[in-house]
Amino acid sequence: MIKLPLHHQLYQRIRTAIETGTLQPGERLPSVRALAKEMGVARGTVDQAWAQLTGEGYLLARGAAGTVVNPNLRLPNTPHAKPETLPAQGAHFPDTLWRPATLLPFQMGVPALDAFPRKLWARMGARYLRAMGTEALDYPPPHGLPDLRAAIAAYLQMARGLRCEAGQVFITSGWRHSLALVAQALLSQGDAVWVENPGYPPTRQLLREAGFTPVPVAVDEQGLNVDQGIIEAAHARLAVVTPANQSPLSVSLSLPRRQALLAWASQANSWVLEDDYDGEFRYSSRPLPALASLDASCRVLYSGTFSKVLFPGLRVAYLVVPASEVERFEHTSRCFFAGAVPAMVQAQVQAFMAEGHFTRHIARMRKLYAQRRLEAADALAQGLGAGMRAEPAPGGMHLLLKLAAHLDDRWLAQQLLAQGMAVQPLSQWYAADPAVPGLLIGFTHCSDPADAFRLGQAIRRLTGF
Repeated sequence: MIKLPLHHQLYQRIRTAIETGTLQPGERLPSVRALAKEMGVARGTVDQAWAQLTGEGYLLARGAAGTVVNPNLRLPNTPHAKPETLPAQGAHFPDTLWRPATLLPFQMGVPALDAFPRKLWARMGARYLRAMGTEALDYPPPHGLPDLRAAIAAYLQMARGLRCEAGQVFITSGWRHSLALVAQALLSQGDAVWVENPGYPPTRQLLREAGFTPVPVAVDEQGLNVDQGIIEAAHARLAVVTPANQSPLSVSLSLPRRQALLAWASQANSWVLEDDYDGEFRYSSRPLPALASLDASCRVLYSGTFSKVLFPGLRVAYLVVPASEVERFEHTSRCFFAGAVPAMVQAQVQAFMAEGHFTRHIARMRKLYAQRRLEAADALAQGLGAGMRAEPAPGGMHLLLKLAAHLDDRWLAQQLLAQGMAVQPLSQWYAADPAVPGLLIGFTHCSDPADAFRLGQAIRRLTGF
């Protein structure tokens, strides 16, 4: 086999990257000097490849601005980007929730990013960097920065009625991390776990893939049906619940059901994982106390997140465990999950809380979301006409539009996505039939009610109502 000269090998490598779309028109390439040093070849080798690519029109030299892929390049064989589509629900990953590549109107679980104090956050980040010492360059503490753990414990005592110490708080990178930590520390292979039905699909997926058995338990207007859970799997080791604002039906777990759930956990020597993902956002009354605040038997683990109250790109969440389980969770966290969140991010969140910005931000968002919730619901109703209506729930970050039983909410969501509106089909949140059709519509980042009106009109046209 004849070995091609180095400059020709480089030429083919870059040309292939351009023709397959790996390098996009207008994208800047490394300088000749930098690439030669990286590859360990002479600058003349790179110069030859660059000259051939430029001569054929693949590259464009812009002097001091560097060399870029020709912005005007048109390649008939280059694959074009496909429009966003909802993937089919496959047998291997039936509970995977799809997210569009870019933020779209009505997307679930996205806070009002337009209202986040970005300039304040940037100033605080710059201040941290200026004062940063060498100790900040080391690995973060395995369970989280002590100051942040203390700040979270103090906040939960005041805002959620949850008595805990800083040592009971474990910093995680999100809900999946928190659930995995609980499962690793408390469960054994094959253990049964109650999950809400309907409920957050990735929870079922993570449990199933980790070797546990998710047991769907029906949710009604009072929340999780504890009696049914006991009939289905009385000796389940864990129950995963969203008691403050059930996801996705937006009902609250009633006091009798809360008491029944805690009694079951105590008697069965089982655990309850409370996912309080958006408990701060309640509009018809004050936020409900956490389920963990009623737990006299120390069987409840409490999970919270900053993704919904600040922004999801932060990737900071937390888990509060009973005092009796701290040592076990310290061991599990140190062995399997240590240092999941960068120290700088943790420190900035702690400063945001310590200086009072966090509670003020939540108060502002609660007021803003109450307004956007009503505006979106009213505009949606006008677009829908008299046939359908999404009633605003007392809390949460989305609207639920229930559909007639004969309608296919997945097909409808797909059609709306083609029009640039990312709603979610309710049926996917059910673990098994019978699935109730509906649409989940995020309103928190919907700043223009006209968008909700257009959504209502689109749904009306597609359904024929």
